[in-house]
Amino acid sequence: MSTLTIALVGQPNVGKSMLINSISNANLRVGNFSGVTVEKAEVVLTRGEDEIRIIDLPGSYALGDYTLEERVTKRFLEEESYDLILNVVDSTNLERNLLLTTELMELNHKMVVALNMSDEAKKEGISIDHEQLSGILGIPCMPVSAFTKEGIEALIETCLTAIKTLHQSPKMSYSEPVEEEIARLVALFKEKGFTHAKLSARDMAVKLLQENKTLYQEVRNEPVWIEVLPVLQEALEHLYVHYDTKNLVEIFSEERYAYAKGAVTEVCERAPKKQKTTTEKIDEVLIHKLFGIPIFLFFMWGLFQLTFTLGAVPMDMIDALFGYFGDQARVIFGDGELGSLVADGAIAGVGAVVMFLPNIMILFLGIALLETTGYMARVAFLLDGFFHRFGLHGKSFIPLVTGFGCSVPAYMAARTLKNDKDRLITLFIIGFMSCGAKLPVYVLFAGAFFGPEKAGNVLFAIYIAGALLGLVAAKVLKAFVFKGKDEPFVMEMPKYRLPSAKLVWHTVMGKSLVYLKKAGTFILVASVLVWFASSYPKNEDLESAYELKIEQALSEEEQATLANELQSTLLSQSYLGRIGQATEFLFAPLGFDWRLTVALETGLAAKEVIISTMGVLYALGEEVDEESEGLMGVLQASIPFPVALSFITFVMFYLPCLAATVVFTKESGSYRYLGYLILFTTAVAWSASFIVYRVALLLS
Repeated sequence: MSTLTIALVGQPNVGKSMLINSISNANLRVGNFSGVTVEKAEVVLTRGEDEIRIIDLPGSYALGDYTLEERVTKRFLEEESYDLILNVVDSTNLERNLLLTTELMELNHKMVVALNMSDEAKKEGISIDHEQLSGILGIPCMPVSAFTKEGIEALIETCLTAIKTLHQSPKMSYSEPVEEEIARLVALFKEKGFTHAKLSARDMAVKLLQENKTLYQEVRNEPVWIEVLPVLQEALEHLYVHYDTKNLVEIFSEERYAYAKGAVTEVCERAPKKQKTTTEKIDEVLIHKLFGIPIFLFFMWGLFQLTFTLGAVPMDMIDALFGYFGDQARVIFGDGELGSLVADGAIAGVGAVVMFLPNIMILFLGIALLETTGYMARVAFLLDGFFHRFGLHGKSFIPLVTGFGCSVPAYMAARTLKNDKDRLITLFIIGFMSCGAKLPVYVLFAGAFFGPEKAGNVLFAIYIAGALLGLVAAKVLKAFVFKGKDEPFVMEMPKYRLPSAKLVWHTVMGKSLVYLKKAGTFILVASVLVWFASSYPKNEDLESAYELKIEQALSEEEQATLANELQSTLLSQSYLGRIGQATEFLFAPLGFDWRLTVALETGLAAKEVIISTMGVLYALGEEVDEESEGLMGVLQASIPFPVALSFITFVMFYLPCLAATVVFTKESGSYRYLGYLILFTTAVAWSASFIVYRVALLLS
């Protein structure tokens, strides 16, 4: 059985993902391209003696270097081995889609064009003569509908035939001035007998006129370069004069546009438009100048409520399940070191991640529905003006809102931003949006220092302050770090479509599995390390002395107090306690003692650990929560009000949990950015806490 590889290429929103999911009996696999965070989807199917492997390349408007997706697609098509390019185009927007098709034709590779959404084109009164288009392009063009699955089998058979048929170059032609210079270069190559292992003489001529760096380097090392250079210089001068510009990208873009426009004029007919389309009617409401943003905020509020209200039920069940597993581990392995390692380290660590999976899945489901229906583009359009003032892109809103739930999916959601600078700025400020794991800390301190009647308002102020400072931080990053001209907001408004259940399912499941893979393994390791650092070294003499005191205690209350004192003393002598005492001087200007320092440092693993750590440090035991009146009372007695404000401020802005930090590193693409994130968030958190502390001292 032979394996045939097909590269699926198309612009965004042409239905590539739906097409790849519409292929019957296909085995879909989702991963990442090597070395980057761009998703890679593949299907494998069998036809007779052939195994067909279809690779869905990222949606790209052009084969350029503007976005990460464009670079990945371009590199794959130029460097990887494959048998056929399957170019998916939107039949309702043929002219714009053929711009990418013309670039693909310049690769001079076996190719088939899938005229997708042919059913929608008919509804809109658009008629495309696909046979005539095939003749013009010199490429088989097949009408299909990924939604109705019409023409799918015929498309697959056409691809197989094209692969097994002798390759013929596409009929890509340019204007007379360009064709004239191509002919001169081709004639020179043939006269000198100069050939290329992979490119025809015409392909070499076109690439040289486009100043292809790779080919320039290859030809420059050949003797023929001496005679090619003056001819090439003269050819370029001719084009510069004819087009009144020396920008070759602009020149060839104009050439491709003219070719695509001419082809569409020949093969496409559109019936007179009689009334507004469904998309136009919906847009009159959803992107209304006055009501558009409130409607979107309502949708996001609904998604946010569903994520954490609906997800709370399975979260509690999962939490109870892992608690049961921990108890059983202690029964099996005993209450010694091994039992503690398995129960408090491994099982608790895995449970901390799996517990959030329902929230993650609901959140990804909502985002997938927004994307597949076409509403996400409208969101970016609505919010771009406001976010633009802070150096952000309209699409930044989704990952930032997601950050109020959990930073891990928020970092992953930033993939929707195509421009590297926009994505990096967004990644850097997601941590300013207080995640759900910080909420228990806020509730604890708000209840202890402001009272139940004011706690709600304090929580609201905390979240708003974090978001506002995040926007200010984005402005600073844009001005001093990620400098450059603002990218123009150019975004396609796709038609509204009913979401594909199969596509949404694969999206949600694929991203959920990626979440578990990235976050779960790391949390497991981090939890075990925190357990080790807080449990060692042992002090057997101290433990024996306290055990004797506990045995001699007259009441259960006195025994509990002594047990908690033992825990606190052991923790202060542990590696974690020593680290806290050694670094206390760094936080002394903020009013923190070594206990608060240790609590912050354990919070680097997971913010939920801060409260249980405080319970141990203040001799109350680990079984305390944000509503623990005992812990609230001890905090009121032990921590001055200015220090409490300073502590809350630091928690708001410092580095996210370790799982989120790892995901940030992978999404940013460099450990260098991780170093910047550590410095940036620590500097902001320390400075903000210092200011809050000093102002509170003055006012008090």
